Amino acid sequence: MSAPMSTSPLREGMRGFLSRRDRFGRRKRESIDDLAERTIVSASERRRPGTRFGMSVTHVFLFVTLVIAGLGPILWLAKSAVTPTQDTLQQPFALWPNGIDWQNLSTAWNDIHIDQYFFNTIVIAAGAWFVQLFIATTAGYALSVLRPTYAPVLNALVLATLFIPGIVLLVPLYLTIVRPPFLGEDVSLLNNYLAVWLPMAANAFNILLVKRFFDNLPREVFEAAKTDGAGPFRLFWSIVLPMSKPILGVVSVFAIIAAWKDYLWPMLVLPDPAVQPLSVRLPAVQSQTELDVFLAALAIATLIPIAMFLLFQSVFLRSAGLGGAVKG
Repeated sequence: MSAPMSTSPLREGMRGFLSRRDRFGRRKRESIDDLAERTIVSASERRRPGTRFGMSVTHVFLFVTLVIAGLGPILWLAKSAVTPTQDTLQQPFALWPNGIDWQNLSTAWNDIHIDQYFFNTIVIAAGAWFVQLFIATTAGYALSVLRPTYAPVLNALVLATLFIPGIVLLVPLYLTIVRPPFLGEDVSLLNNYLAVWLPMAANAFNILLVKRFFDNLPREVFEAAKTDGAGPFRLFWSIVLPMSKPILGVVSVFAIIAAWKDYLWPMLVLPDPAVQPLSVRLPAVQSQTELDVFLAALAIATLIPIAMFLLFQSVFLRSAGLGGAVKG
């Protein structure tokens, strides 16, 4: 009879301990949830009809304002691309054109040779994307993962280049392209796409961006791969790159958009109209082209940036913090 009586207080004590632990855990979770939900407007204030109405009006106003500011110019350009010139001049802010002229798009594509300039732009953007991604990932890998003894010096030098204005480097870069070193005096890179790709390759911002992301990757995975016999190249290709898809997408968008909209440097190093991109040729042909056809050409030129945004918008959202993306 003594055994059940001796175990009963123990059981009661365990039940009490477990119940206190559960209550403490619930209070802790509730306090954490309260901190997470604590904003300018509290939960109790949101239940008031006047507060809900004011917040709804504010949300609608902000949404409409952002739509008008963000999509307004793009939608106006799309409408003007298929609108006759007279309608655009007489009623530039009309929501719907009086007449639609789809011939503007075919005229811009064929007569202004948008197809050729569009292809040139794609070639320049693709090459700039490849060289920038290659240099940014390899340099970031060397500075963050390999970490040689002189890595802090290299990191400081890369960071220092961000403080040099791009316009200061314009003349030295141009002279280097006109007479590349070690290639002879008769060799020039003018009218060669390498003249656009090579200066874009060493982008200090992309290198530091990728390095920052590589710094947050788990070192335990690297050590395990090295223990299994993975060398530096295998570690880079099979471990680091697959874990870095968010930052690779961000750098890709930055590289392609920067190459797509660049005007001054391609104009200087690509004087031949046959190899110039859209950003250079469209301002050159503006004075010789009808307004409706020119607007149609501008609309065609915006297709790739819009497509890039639609494809990579989720990548931007997932990698907004650029830290801890692979942990957990």
